[in-house]
Amino acid sequence: MDLWENIALAVNGLLANKMRAVLTMLGIIIGIGSVIAIVTVGNSMTIAFAESMKEMGTNKIMVSVQEKNSNYEEGTGIFQEPQAEDLVTDEMIRQFSARYADTLESVSLMESVGSGKAQLGDKTVNVDIKGVNADYAKAEDKELLYGRFITPRDIEGKKYLAVVSESLASELFRGKSPIGEEIFVKVNNDVISFTIAGVYKKAAYMGGYIDTYVSGKDVPTDLFIPLSVAQKLKQKQGGYLSFSIVTKAGTDQNDFTEKTKSFFQPYYAKNESFGIYVENMQSFIKEMNNMNNTMTLAISAIAGISLLVGGIGVMNIMLVSITERTREIGTRKALGAQNWAIRLQFIVESIFICLIGGGIGILLGLGGGALGAKALGYPAAPSVGAVLAAVIFSMAIGVFFGYYPANKAAKMDPIDALRYE
Repeated sequence: MDLWENIALAVNGLLANKMRAVLTMLGIIIGIGSVIAIVTVGNSMTIAFAESMKEMGTNKIMVSVQEKNSNYEEGTGIFQEPQAEDLVTDEMIRQFSARYADTLESVSLMESVGSGKAQLGDKTVNVDIKGVNADYAKAEDKELLYGRFITPRDIEGKKYLAVVSESLASELFRGKSPIGEEIFVKVNNDVISFTIAGVYKKAAYMGGYIDTYVSGKDVPTDLFIPLSVAQKLKQKQGGYLSFSIVTKAGTDQNDFTEKTKSFFQPYYAKNESFGIYVENMQSFIKEMNNMNNTMTLAISAIAGISLLVGGIGVMNIMLVSITERTREIGTRKALGAQNWAIRLQFIVESIFICLIGGGIGILLGLGGGALGAKALGYPAAPSVGAVLAAVIFSMAIGVFFGYYPANKAAKMDPIDALRYE
């Protein structure tokens, strides 16, 4: 009996017991469908994240002040708060910029003032107020639609200017040009007047674009003001917990990351609580991808338990099938069928069941993964490798869980099999 005859027998056996065949495949369908769906969503998240990071620029390096150890202060239940002497100073940054002037494209500084409400008449918009320097727009890839960004002269003159999001402009001005217009921002129980100097384009984030009116009314958008004004509002002389730098094209990111560490670490050599931490965007993307892949693998492994259950179901149904066809097996052996032929017949049937279940699971998994990715706001990114692995795994399940019943059938004594009622 050749392979095609075995396949034909397998098809006939499935058609003769349709409901049993479907129930047998259910575990395989659920297991493979779940794994494919999870991998698809995971890939979609990874690709979307990588694209977002590329838009931010892979030549970006983040510098921050962090605790040298992660222990909580005894009895307080909170991390230590850095003091003024723990922060990176303007003088440190000036020296750093001077030493590596040929390598640096920009140095981005930011001081958060806090959350507030921008007001114009009876309309209000939630905002996060951030004091920034002139390099911030270039480093953070802020695209201006109208007007201009903060300039060094604005910072030196401590001008009360603001650069607002297009969603804020749309919500408060309703189609009218906001450039040169005055808005009032309520923050920390004070109402401060700012003149709008520019409007920036709302940025894409990993899940797509924030709806204009939702982001304008409910989700705070960034309102940028001169860094010196932010420090004045916070009554702060200077110093930064973090800042970012952008290097010129062609710079070896890992090498310059080490140079940045070497420059700032001597300032913190005698600081027992805080140290400098430097990370480039490429290593950050790598870490996030590794974390996402590990999480996807762990969830897939949990979903894969249903494959084991499905495999046991296949073995169980094959044992039932062999019992029902004992006389058939006896007849074939009496007519000269070899043990390997009997064994192959039932292994092929087991593989066929698993392949059909796997195929249905792949289709459901791709569909479910696409829907899941769309619901989260990511473009669907099915994994060809995962689909191929699912097909191979389905065949492996068929062989592994079908071998024992097939071997049991092959070893039957033909006389006992013919006597079976």
